[in-house]
Amino acid sequence: MKVSTDPGFYHKIYGTKTQRKPRTVYYKKDFIDYTVMMVLTALVIGMSYGFRHFMSIAGYALCAFMVVAFAIRHGVEIIVPVLFRDPAELFWVWVYKLRNLRPVYFVALGLLVLENVAIWLTPGLPHHSDWIRQGALYLFYLNVAGITVYRTISLVDHLMKREMVREILMQTPWRRSVKEKTNMVLEIFHAYFTGILSHIVLLGPWYLIIKYCNFSVLFLVPVSVLNVIVHLKWLQVTNSWFYRNHWLGHNSELQFVYFHGTHHDAIPSGLIAVSENGFLEGYFRHTIGWPNPFYHPLVAFWYYTTEIKFDMDLHQYIPGVFPKLPEGSIERHQHSTHHYGPLEPYGFAFNLGDGDDFGWIPDEMRNAVKLDLKLGFKWDNPTFRRTKMLYEKYHNPKKQPKEQEAAKSTAGHD
Repeated sequence: MKVSTDPGFYHKIYGTKTQRKPRTVYYKKDFIDYTVMMVLTALVIGMSYGFRHFMSIAGYALCAFMVVAFAIRHGVEIIVPVLFRDPAELFWVWVYKLRNLRPVYFVALGLLVLENVAIWLTPGLPHHSDWIRQGALYLFYLNVAGITVYRTISLVDHLMKREMVREILMQTPWRRSVKEKTNMVLEIFHAYFTGILSHIVLLGPWYLIIKYCNFSVLFLVPVSVLNVIVHLKWLQVTNSWFYRNHWLGHNSELQFVYFHGTHHDAIPSGLIAVSENGFLEGYFRHTIGWPNPFYHPLVAFWYYTTEIKFDMDLHQYIPGVFPKLPEGSIERHQHSTHHYGPLEPYGFAFNLGDGDDFGWIPDEMRNAVKLDLKLGFKWDNPTFRRTKMLYEKYHNPKKQPKEQEAAKSTAGHD
């Protein structure tokens, strides 16, 4: 499947003749916008799960925590929010999202509609839709519980190693925010709650599909097979879709403040991660973007669970803390560079090669960095080299003395 490499396709801003400076952090002047965004997040959660559902109640509490944490971490300045300073941007947000849709999204949606029409036309057949819905809800809550347990184990390890976390971050561009007197317990809990809230919001579209759409036992096998085929096709265009959406998340002020900014507001740890997104951003990516929620619940459960865990592992840019990246993994992707320095790369930036271990992944995803390279990114860059040095120092500290001793022994023998 051919993917465009035209910079004009990925780096286009509508509605303004002046390109604003890309956003990477929140400022105290964003407080009103941030608060409005959190109110909208709470509203989306309530409309998805029901305003009295326990997931909603947890979401409301987390939204309130985030507003308080923003005031503590960034301060408060009362100015006219960007939502009112440039209201036309709200219109362009939806233009961007609609123009970035790919045909495979409509195929996934069409399969869901087709199955529901077939069930509606054949009420006498043993579809057992209620049974599947109940089973799907069990899978949904299993995803929530399993990922939350995994995230909590990581939280405990971060708290136990909080001084090491501080020490590492002070050797990176995060030293502008993390200093000797920074409350690392607050920073770590902020990252943890960022991840949990992102998870709750992200799954909202899938929960609605489970509650209001029907699935048939009779169609389980063919629909699941078609979903897997669709997903493999989706992997061919995911990086291209993500690059455009991600670039806008940093280069459109409204999209940074209301959609993507929360993903960069917390420390660069696996605690924050769900699917490369902020709060509202995740919800709208999975309604107007990604096909995952439209799959059969069994398939959706598999992809949501594996992708969220993978994203958590991939975002652990504080070495030596659970979940630890596998040895050598940091050298095969450059998303750490995006969190630790220049905004590029905007794509997934995987460089997995053509080995058998990743042969089943389409090249457009397996070697996704090709798109960034064609758009001007440099693989060998100072930020990446510094990050690799941190991993060499902290990733497996018990291994270093043995290596040093072996080096001395070799030197003495020579």
